[in-house]
Amino acid sequence: MGPRWKWKGAEAKALAEPISVSISELQLSLAKTESSGTLSSCNVLLVVEPEQAELLDRCCFGRLILSVEKVKKWIQLSFEEAFFLFYSLKCIKISLQGRCLENEVDTWMYMKSKRPNFPMFYKAYSHLRSKNWVLRSGLQYGVDFVAYRHHPSLVHSDYSVFVQSGDSDRLRVWSDIHCPVRLSGSVAKTLLTLYVNGNFKGEDLNLPLCLENFTVEEQTISRWSPQLSREDETTNSKPNVTTVSNFKTL
Repeated sequence: MGPRWKWKGAEAKALAEPISVSISELQLSLAKTESSGTLSSCNVLLVVEPEQAELLDRCCFGRLILSVEKVKKWIQLSFEEAFFLFYSLKCIKISLQGRCLENEVDTWMYMKSKRPNFPMFYKAYSHLRSKNWVLRSGLQYGVDFVAYRHHPSLVHSDYSVFVQSGDSDRLRVWSDIHCPVRLSGSVAKTLLTLYVNGNFKGEDLNLPLCLENFTVEEQTISRWSPQLSREDETTNSKPNVTTVSNFKTL
């Protein structure tokens, strides 16, 4: 199924403003002004210029916090979004209680202490982000993320994303799979499971370099339709399974 554009002309606008180009502009702008974010218990508050806030919105990083201040804008970033800007793009600084954390290990350890499964989720997040997929929280759909080909104002999301590791208790029983598959189908999305393979119990997890030892396996899950598998309807009885990497991204 192809992209479901939200309005006439949305596809042309998306092609004219690729996500990869917008991220490059954002990276240069944030690095130039040495933008800084402050760690809180479950997110990062980033202070930026108004034009940078517009770039962050165009690239779908964080959410704007409404305030009376006009000179600066406050953006609330998830741990995955903040660490991607800090570690992968190297365009922001992060501080804790007024002290700048220039050491990547300190930032990693803080986020990991607040969310023990942060390494697994960040690996999955950065895996899709590096392919220029736009990710938003999937909480309202009962999954971890939803993935868009471009900005959500232009196109509907293609995938609801579920993150899993080999030693995780998720998706161990049939109901764990059945519920997100049914819900994803009802909102015209495909359930994409990202299996993050690696050792999640060793001391190596104390360093962000452990990410290089993880691999991500992509698998889509869809409902089996008996009607499409009858002899009088089709001769192909194989289920329809694809991977997101087969799709062309914008």
